[in-house]
Amino acid sequence: MKEKSIKPRKRWITDWWPSRLNLRILRQNCPTQNPYGEDYDYIKEVKTLDIDAVIRDVKELMRNSQDWWPADFGHYGPLFVRLAWHSAGSYRIYDGRGGARDGSIRFPPRINWPDNIGLDKAIRLLWPIKKKYGRKLSWADLIILSGTIALEDMGVKILGFSLGREDIFEPDESPDWGPEEEMLTAKRGEKENLEKPFAATEMGLIYVNPEGPGGNPDPAESAKEIRVAFARMGMNDEETVALIAGGHAFGKCHGAESDKYLGPDPTNSPIEKMGLGWDFKHKSGKGPDTFTSGFELTWSLTPTRFAIYYLKFLFDYEWELTKSPAGKYQWVAKNAPEIIPDAHDPYKKHKPMMLTADLALRFDPKYAEIAKRFLENPEEFEKAFAKAWFKLTHRDMGPPTCYIGKYVPRETLSGRILSPRRTLM
Repeated sequence: MKEKSIKPRKRWITDWWPSRLNLRILRQNCPTQNPYGEDYDYIKEVKTLDIDAVIRDVKELMRNSQDWWPADFGHYGPLFVRLAWHSAGSYRIYDGRGGARDGSIRFPPRINWPDNIGLDKAIRLLWPIKKKYGRKLSWADLIILSGTIALEDMGVKILGFSLGREDIFEPDESPDWGPEEEMLTAKRGEKENLEKPFAATEMGLIYVNPEGPGGNPDPAESAKEIRVAFARMGMNDEETVALIAGGHAFGKCHGAESDKYLGPDPTNSPIEKMGLGWDFKHKSGKGPDTFTSGFELTWSLTPTRFAIYYLKFLFDYEWELTKSPAGKYQWVAKNAPEIIPDAHDPYKKHKPMMLTADLALRFDPKYAEIAKRFLENPEEFEKAFAKAWFKLTHRDMGPPTCYIGKYVPRETLSGRILSPRRTLM
């Protein structure tokens, strides 16, 4: 008799973080969970927001590195792009779960995913701006606005931006993020067999393992996972290449040393670390000693300025497998000079490096064709990236009739963007 398989049970937030203080009893019979009151109308409030003042404040913040969490290359732009991307990037078309529409990246489980290490610091950096504008500006809008402003400040001709994302104020307690018993375990199937409804290959990631499937550094196999994962988020091949190549034009990965020095996630951190997490007890634990993904590399020659270097390096060099200081598989350009700037030391340079998921854009024939076309046509690449970014950060807001604000691009009824309004100052 064939043994009947037992489907893993769904896991709740209390299963993952049993020491998390449960405050539900304090809300018994409460007519509303909204701290602004039962009659609060965010759409009405946000229409009175001085968005230009917010933009000025975010731009000033981006260029002023804080001692407690130093900015890579002296600019928080790449960090805010990552925050916005990871806020929006968990969206999945199967059931509409995830995404940026409610600011839920502030709460477990998402803030505790290993893919989001360090984003608690990005949220804390934005806190003074959120506090300044209060009920007129949601966290959900501020997070996406900060990433969009960052792109424009770093040279991307963006399409525009819409306000109107209303916050939730407590975690989504649903168990539908996955049945796994541990983070970062590849149990959702591989390649074209990614288990529905998930849009990530492993619990704790928003897309795929950057090392390759299950940690196997095979770019061709990584491409298969990328294609399925991005399709689950509503992206076609061209949008996928544009987002990866455009997003990796900025910033760096952090893996200064082994994750054995890494402290618990924000929810499991002690009370004195409330609102923060992932304390890294290696040297200073910040700046050049930071740990996020465990990879240690910078993709571009100009990591705070939009350029074509990511695609140029991808095809110009042959790549050799190596490991980061934290022991993660990554790739270094063979026989390449040390030309990549260091994030904190102006006198240091590094060789070009890539992730396995980056090399997927070269070794997958369809991705490579698109990537080469973008390399040969930089203006087309920039437009494709700007369009894909707008889709990434606005697709879960509903039709264009839901868009709010002076920087909303003109739209047709089909949602096709005809032209941008104007730049964000």
